[in-house]
Amino acid sequence: MTGARTSTLDGTHRHTSRADGYATGPAPTWEQARSIARDCAGQPLPAVARPLPDALGRALAEPLAALTDLPPFDTSAMDGWAVAGPGPWRVRGAAVLAGDRPEPIGDGSAVPIATGARLPADATAVLRREHGDTGTGELHDRSAEPGPLPPGRDIRPRGQECHAGEPLLPSGTTVTPAVLGLAAAAGYDRLVVHRRPTVELLVLGDELLHSGPPRDGRVRDALGPLLPPWLRGFGAEVTGCRPVADDAELLMEAVRHSAADVVVTTGSTAAGPVDFLHDVLGKAGARLLVDSVAVRPGHPMLLAELPPADGGRPRLLIGLPGNPLAAVAGTVTLAAPLLRRLGGHPDAEPRRTTAGAALPGHPRDTRLLPVLRGEHDVAPLPFDGPAMLRGLAFADGLAVVPPGGVAPGDAVQVLDIPGR
Repeated sequence: MTGARTSTLDGTHRHTSRADGYATGPAPTWEQARSIARDCAGQPLPAVARPLPDALGRALAEPLAALTDLPPFDTSAMDGWAVAGPGPWRVRGAAVLAGDRPEPIGDGSAVPIATGARLPADATAVLRREHGDTGTGELHDRSAEPGPLPPGRDIRPRGQECHAGEPLLPSGTTVTPAVLGLAAAAGYDRLVVHRRPTVELLVLGDELLHSGPPRDGRVRDALGPLLPPWLRGFGAEVTGCRPVADDAELLMEAVRHSAADVVVTTGSTAAGPVDFLHDVLGKAGARLLVDSVAVRPGHPMLLAELPPADGGRPRLLIGLPGNPLAAVAGTVTLAAPLLRRLGGHPDAEPRRTTAGAALPGHPRDTRLLPVLRGEHDVAPLPFDGPAMLRGLAFADGLAVVPPGGVAPGDAVQVLDIPGR
């Protein structure tokens, strides 16, 4: 198929020169590759109802509206006395605690009350404990403010935060611990959220050890421990992480029989003697969407659409380079936008800051550089080679450095690192 023409997603054509027929023309830019990954996901995965704890980290599939007023009744904002009318007041009855349903107290009367407790129906204000004086047998206001206690003082009125039926959060909102708390306060037991995309990670290579230090020409697998938390940070449910030997038939079986929405592989994306991934994808009837990206490290990454495993929705495969930092670059380039779109999350807003020092770039390609954030800027870290992780271990962001680099004081986009 040398010299054949292959259509790309944008309708242009590129000449092929590889024996497998895949296009080898200009690689897409980093921004183009992310756009392709985002768009190929199509619509988010279906909505499911989950108990509150199980909804954590997922995206709301429908807007969240309040099922009740918040607070649902007038409550005390402070420990002290609920008072009715102007003082001084006669103190009567036992203290009103949270969960109690107090009776009216009558004009000119007061009752001790705890923070968060429901107010008696005729209470007009709350006198803070530190401002009250009962030494004369009556309750007097000893605060420094002149005049009578203003009506409504230190009362949280019913509906202060929201009213029943009021929209609280839009669809697509990530369910955080705070969202869980708000949903519970608003009366929810379950939330309608998008299903998480399932991901199976296949770590390729005969040279990889899974315990102990490197030995006998073999190296320790760093990607098996590193990548699943990153993928979960982008909304995935990682269903498995398994090694696959450098064998085309074994790789074919693993790819064909994976039930995951997205298969992620490490290594075998280039054209080495045991790099079988392209051949396997061709034989599996895959459609290659991205084959190399103009980014360093990690340019030999790929994205392919696999035939459906059960006649349903097509599956997707992300091929990451085998070098650790290069694999991370592929993860933020292709996996992050794809997984977020599948999970119903909106695109992350770009974060821009200032370069505190020169950020060296590649002459032609985008560079993803581990950086450390300061108070107002970012600085590059050493040990930033494709096979290195030492710089990344210190980093709290990845700077997106355009071709040619970024000068000190110039603006630069920084990607967040999951877990930091």
